Amino acid sequence: MRFSIVTPSLRQLEFLKLCVRSVEDQGVECEHIIEDGGTGPELEEWVRDHSKARLGVVRDDGIYTALNRGFARATGEVLAWLNCDEQYLHGALAAVAAHFEKHPELDVVLADNLIVDAHGTYLAHRFSLVQEPWECSVRFAVSSCALFFRRRVFKPFDARWKSAGDWWWYVAMLRAGARVGVLRRFVATFAETGGNLGRSPVTAAEQAMIVASRPWWVKGLLPLWLLRHRLKMRASGAYRVRQFAYQIFTPGVPERVGRVAERPTARWRR
Repeated sequence: MRFSIVTPSLRQLEFLKLCVRSVEDQGVECEHIIEDGGTGPELEEWVRDHSKARLGVVRDDGIYTALNRGFARATGEVLAWLNCDEQYLHGALAAVAAHFEKHPELDVVLADNLIVDAHGTYLAHRFSLVQEPWECSVRFAVSSCALFFRRRVFKPFDARWKSAGDWWWYVAMLRAGARVGVLRRFVATFAETGGNLGRSPVTAAEQAMIVASRPWWVKGLLPLWLLRHRLKMRASGAYRVRQFAYQIFTPGVPERVGRVAERPTARWRR
């Protein structure tokens, strides 16, 4: 099973270095495609001299244009994207491949991920859930760094969105009948750096549009649906995770560094 991983990039070279290393040590057949928006020669030289990734450099108008361009170049059977501030944990892609092979009927596999700070220290974790489209407007239990899908269900992103386009893309995939399963395993990390796209004003504006898209019966009974979501999360085991160790790449260190989540929590607050 061949993976194609696309990384959109713009002026995040130090984080990109860690992201690239986390893909290259997976030990599975995988191509890594970096779509950079014009960071400059330092990034281009580093990718060329210190990685096996395929680099495309085009000034674009946002992350979804870059992703569309990268997936158009992809040759793998299973596709995914990993932002510069994200990493795959050791053995992640092998576990995903095994899950797809065990469940050939699945179009999409969702896994779990860790939220860390810029130094790789654990902050919280996120479990994924299989949801109906309307549930995604209540709480979106999907992290892009832990989302994998077969080429046969990929449709390009609507590049008019600048931050929330993956929400609309995923919901459209559900409505088209994609079969989704969950791999209950931590496969990736997302670094809360303080400068993430999720903190931008455009993200707040686009999330408000998602909230406005809720069906009337969801809006009218929102406390009930929020309670239902929390119960589903509890049933998934998200609130019962015990202390665990993980390994992550950090700046200036060539190998993965061990970390311990001493007090695991599924309650992440920015």
